[in-house]
Amino acid sequence: MLNKKQLLFTKIFIYLCYGTVLVFFLFPMLWVISLSLKTQQELFATPPAIIPTSFAYENYLHVLENSNVLLYLRNSFIIVLFTVIFALITAIPAAYAISRFRFKGKSALLVTILMTQMISAVVISIPLYRLFAEWGLINNYVVLIIVYVAVVLPFSTWFLKGYFDTIPYELDEAAIVDGCTRFQILTRILIPTCLPGIVSVTILIAVQSWSQFVIPFILLDNESFYPVSVGVMNLQSTQQTISTHLLAAGSVISVLPVIILFVILQRFIVGALTSGAVKG
Repeated sequence: MLNKKQLLFTKIFIYLCYGTVLVFFLFPMLWVISLSLKTQQELFATPPAIIPTSFAYENYLHVLENSNVLLYLRNSFIIVLFTVIFALITAIPAAYAISRFRFKGKSALLVTILMTQMISAVVISIPLYRLFAEWGLINNYVVLIIVYVAVVLPFSTWFLKGYFDTIPYELDEAAIVDGCTRFQILTRILIPTCLPGIVSVTILIAVQSWSQFVIPFILLDNESFYPVSVGVMNLQSTQQTISTHLLAAGSVISVLPVIILFVILQRFIVGALTSGAVKG
């Protein structure tokens, strides 16, 4: 057992680690926000200042009025929306089957799903480009969404399987006694019960899909199809002068929807992870 002094030092050390990690991840975002509010002259100030001397909000207006960032945002919303829908349609029944049924090869299937999750998007993008180019499927939303779904599906299935495991099987047995089919058990009992977990995985799928860069960058070459993760990169090449501050403003605009979504619905993620942690 730790005495009070040791416990105090342990807590201080833990919170120092938390603070270090927080600064490590927050500082780049704060620096981008700072750049987005600077004038062109302030970009070259020495030493560089984190807080701009004059907050140039017109940078955001310039990006919105003189670039295709709204088109990129619309494209991202479409891609993410359908990715979430089709990923959930596939992952929920798969997670239910893996959680509730016993069948030969179940352990091997779980390991395969886990191994699939470890495959980087960079590894599959080039082969997919060659394949889709031969089939004439470049610049195709349907193909892009299918690839997105394939990327997020292993994680989604694992996440929901863990949430289904927290629900007692006796609930299924009672429903079967009452005459419910497996489909009715899933749709009328388990899905409403697992709603916090489903909302959580929806948020995580949306965040991961929104931030995808390598896959759309390789599979799309028409600017009108670009999601915001790829389209913002073009802000640097479409400007006549130094445009780091405009690129930073576009970057902030691109991540703002995801940040708002995460902040509003973060309690669902915490609740789902807590439920999985206290299982049993």
